[in-house]
Amino acid sequence: MKALLFLIFLSPFALQAQNKKPLTHDVYDGWKSVGAKNISNDGKYFSYEINPQEGDGELLIQNFSGTYSLKIPRGYNATITEDSRYAIFKIKPTYKETRDAKIKKKKPEEMPKDSLGMVKLGEDSVWKDARVKSFSTPEKGSGWVAVQMEKALPDSAKKKAKPDSLQLRIDSLMRLTDSLIRKSLDSVKGNVSREELIKATQKTIKQIYKEAKDDQQETDAVIAEGDDPKKDMSGDLHVKNLDKNTTRVFKNVNEFLFDKPGNNLLIETAKNDKDSTSKAYVLLYHLQSLKLDTLLRGFNEAKNYSFDEAGKQLAFVVEKDSSAKSLQKFYKLWYYTQGADSARIIIDRNTSGIKAGECVSDNAKLNFSKDGNKLFFGTAPIPAVKDTNLVDFELARLDVWHYNDDYLQPQQLKQLAKEQKRSYDAVYFPATGNMLQLGAKDAENIQLVDEGNADWVLAETTSGNRVALQWEGRIKSSADVISLNTGERKKILYNSYGSFRASPKGKFVYWYDPVQKNYFTYNVSSGVIRNITATIKEPLYDTENDVPDFPGAAGNPTWLEADEAILINDVYDIWKVDPAGIKTPINLTQGFGKKNKTEFKYVKTDDEKRFINNGETILLGAQNKANKYGGFFTKKVDDNTMPQQLVFGPHSYSSLTKAKNNNAYLLQESSIASSELYKSADMNNLDKLTDIAAQQEPYNWLTAELFSWKMYDGKMSEGILYKPMDFDPRKKYPVIFYFYEKNADGLFNYKAPSPSASTINIPWFVSNGYIVFDPNIYYKDGEPGESAYNSVVSAAKTLGKFSWIDSTRMAIQGQSWGGYQVAYLVTRTNIFRAAGAGAPVANMTSAYGGIRWGTGLNRQFQYEKTQSRIGATLWQRPDLYIKNSPVFAADKITTPLLIMHNDADGSVPWYQGIELFTALRRLNKKAWLLEYNDEDHNLVQRKNRKDLSVRLGQFFDYYLKDTKPANWIKYGVPATDKGRDWGLEIE
Repeated sequence: MKALLFLIFLSPFALQAQNKKPLTHDVYDGWKSVGAKNISNDGKYFSYEINPQEGDGELLIQNFSGTYSLKIPRGYNATITEDSRYAIFKIKPTYKETRDAKIKKKKPEEMPKDSLGMVKLGEDSVWKDARVKSFSTPEKGSGWVAVQMEKALPDSAKKKAKPDSLQLRIDSLMRLTDSLIRKSLDSVKGNVSREELIKATQKTIKQIYKEAKDDQQETDAVIAEGDDPKKDMSGDLHVKNLDKNTTRVFKNVNEFLFDKPGNNLLIETAKNDKDSTSKAYVLLYHLQSLKLDTLLRGFNEAKNYSFDEAGKQLAFVVEKDSSAKSLQKFYKLWYYTQGADSARIIIDRNTSGIKAGECVSDNAKLNFSKDGNKLFFGTAPIPAVKDTNLVDFELARLDVWHYNDDYLQPQQLKQLAKEQKRSYDAVYFPATGNMLQLGAKDAENIQLVDEGNADWVLAETTSGNRVALQWEGRIKSSADVISLNTGERKKILYNSYGSFRASPKGKFVYWYDPVQKNYFTYNVSSGVIRNITATIKEPLYDTENDVPDFPGAAGNPTWLEADEAILINDVYDIWKVDPAGIKTPINLTQGFGKKNKTEFKYVKTDDEKRFINNGETILLGAQNKANKYGGFFTKKVDDNTMPQQLVFGPHSYSSLTKAKNNNAYLLQESSIASSELYKSADMNNLDKLTDIAAQQEPYNWLTAELFSWKMYDGKMSEGILYKPMDFDPRKKYPVIFYFYEKNADGLFNYKAPSPSASTINIPWFVSNGYIVFDPNIYYKDGEPGESAYNSVVSAAKTLGKFSWIDSTRMAIQGQSWGGYQVAYLVTRTNIFRAAGAGAPVANMTSAYGGIRWGTGLNRQFQYEKTQSRIGATLWQRPDLYIKNSPVFAADKITTPLLIMHNDADGSVPWYQGIELFTALRRLNKKAWLLEYNDEDHNLVQRKNRKDLSVRLGQFFDYYLKDTKPANWIKYGVPATDKGRDWGLEIE
């Protein structure tokens, strides 16, 4: 009976997994996943990529009916044309080709290049073109593709083979000559007969002649290849008519751009530097008539090309008057309209409306309003002329920090390039020829309204509030309405934490106020501000906010047609709210969310759609917050019915893509067991397209379950418990606790085995006989360390009571904020046999005033307002900073600690890891510091990720499984061995 009960207890997964092997670090490169997806507008065809983590992927093109499938090795970046007739894509060189070229240290122009592939949907033949740089198709038109070729290899690069070849020949001839001399000497000694010597001499002469002839032929071939004009595709643009299968080639093209309807193609050609009479051109190729117009000739630089929506107007900026070596360049705004002979100047620094000392900016994006009646451009102060009399090596190098600066110097330096390119918006009216300056230093951010069609713009500024960013972590802003008729500015609201936005049709400005936890609107016509959600009693904010700051909104609002209503999220449900604040808000989802603990979010299936149509049935993404099930519902926006369930269950869903003109969908369905691509015509019945999970069949995979327990403070918490597929309750398993904030909502997320950027790779550890537990952590202000203790240690004690957990072999690991918590926990408990802390803050007193070098921001706001959760300044509560800093209790640490902190960390200063390590070293504690050179907060380079993955496995195997230690654990890696011995060997 006991045996029978045991068999019943065992999961089907466990029975299947008895003979499966554990994952190794060698599986990472070949592990595949679904990549970029695309779907035709008519919903009949789609494409998707399947890519390994490193190596050659493939592009698949299929139809929804399942009767057509085409596989393109190494295909990627596919585009399906607007008319749903063609798929155009790039094809990568083989991974081996690129790798070999890198090994040989080839120059960028000599590296293997992409090819272009094109297929008519439904057919199998693929047209290809080699050495392609980029391609483009019209956004709203069809029948054309423009392909820019890579520049041809320079002759010098091609002929480089000649001396290499000759050197090989010389080496070979020297060997032949040496052999002949040796035989001659042997002949003198009597060891070789005269006849043998003659034959050897004749053979050597023939070989010398043959190799010299081969060398000459190879040299001639290389020279001929370099001089072949047919192979010189330097910057050429191939404009292809897909219907007629014709191509027109434009030489030496710098830039090209289709208008949206696909009626015209803008082409900028470069001048030939070898020809003094050559000029640069801006051309317009009319795709219907095949006529070519010259819009501009002879200039130094043209840029920022922009068509209007209909393709009948074109604008760009040009620097034409000064020489290429001029120290000061003045750009002018040029304009072309359909039917004109050429483009003309409409704005320069002398135009009425341009302020003295300013000019047209070459860094601002040009935008026509949707109706084509306005052209928005940018102005900027004229840059100062560089003093060429200054000698560089005699100049001081320093940064001056001033207490009244808007931003600290490190942040200023990080934003320097952006500030040097800063421009202020202005508008030009083609019908009248007038312009109006909009942006200014106290209105630096301008938002166009109703795609530029409205007669006003929204101006926002943070001026006067920027210094407080240092400790607030956010900036108050002020908003104005600027009339495009008169230029008049009207105040909306000043010094607010709200983020201001305009409604789609421009009737309202709206914002969420985190202080009042409500939504507000400003009626543009009346100037009235109203709290439009005051009567909603459900919280419209993040109720789980546990940092000492105002909570964020529960969701992102969505507007209905004609600005009639706005949809606003509470914690679970969606409300239909009157933006005028007159009508009573309606719970659109009828309280279904709150009743069933299901969170609803509106799913936007068309990126171009700015609002929901009246009477429309919308798609809602949903997640049950209790069991973590995910799925989709539908709801009509103008009735009182309950949301209708489509697909819902023990999965998570992502990457939803819908056909623009049909009900055809692609989406990924995931769980811990798989992550596959599906297609659907109704979002109810899903048809699986991929079987990527087959790659994990040989391996002992993992399971995931939700686990709840009572923390020391008496409150319940939850987390994800990962077990091996071959889990046997009769065994005792070592356990690693990994944590970062709250991850339990990700119960049904797939986890691929991949080299670690900073944290343990859960599939590898579980497959290799570990239990991994990821507990949610709930925080109290001023007690981040003890909050982690309350959550993690209580979880460890609870799990330790199970017979299948070896409570003497438990460990913890985390990165960044998780790394800090690991460092703190080992000062408070010795129940963990080993610990790994990535980029930990060890000393909050020294970190408080430090810099996040990645952004240049000061770190004070983190401790007072956000993740570090102290909630006070260092001088107000020094006790809290010391209490929560692991370095002040380093003498209490008995747990072996592996620290990773990289020397280019832009988030947590590197010295934090050093402070902790040097303290432990002095105390003769077991500690290691992994410092990856030139790496940021999380590892970027794959070679380093692989290295860390191996070391994490070796470290925890040694302490939790009693395996032999790797040499780096026993002896370290002396600097004298760096680069030749990584210490990974196990004696």
